[in-house]
Amino acid sequence: MSLSDGRRPFIVGLGGTVRSSSSSERALRKALEAAEAAGATTKLFDGPFLTGLPIYNPAEPDNGAAADFLKAVSECDGVIVASPGYHGSISGLVKNALDTLEGLREDKRPYFDGRAVGLIVAADGWQAAGSTLAALRGIIHAMRGWPTPLGATLNSAQGLYDEDGDFRDRRDAWQVTTVAQQVVEFARRWTD
Repeated sequence: MSLSDGRRPFIVGLGGTVRSSSSSERALRKALEAAEAAGATTKLFDGPFLTGLPIYNPAEPDNGAAADFLKAVSECDGVIVASPGYHGSISGLVKNALDTLEGLREDKRPYFDGRAVGLIVAADGWQAAGSTLAALRGIIHAMRGWPTPLGATLNSAQGLYDEDGDFRDRRDAWQVTTVAQQVVEFARRWTD
């Protein structure tokens, strides 16, 4: 598929927690808004989706609940993943969703092959944010994806959002927007 035919890049967002409107899910929503502002169409797989996704079982990789998710990732031009930093690494919900992508092993573009993957981490402290970002980068490399040059690390201990739901700190907003823009730009360049 080529974007030179006028098609907009299709970006999938994956992330969140069991808590509705968690810091990581809110950041992911902001990133998808930035991707849309950069000319992309988007699809969100958020906390409620993740909590309903069965635990990945290699003996039953063709899980019906995951069909829409697998189809979207198979067809997308880029991905944005947002995870909380739990005990220095990614959450079980996000890891389970990434494990579920084993269903794309035999796809024409296996896993994240040929796609940029933007990474966002919201953690209660800088140490957990950094180690979680490093863990995500390793996983994305193993799944044949291209982590964007910038990965957003957000310290939720500092109170990320104001009463209107916007980032309090301009640097946080800049990081999330830049990650989204890098995914969209890579999708345009790679797909043309």
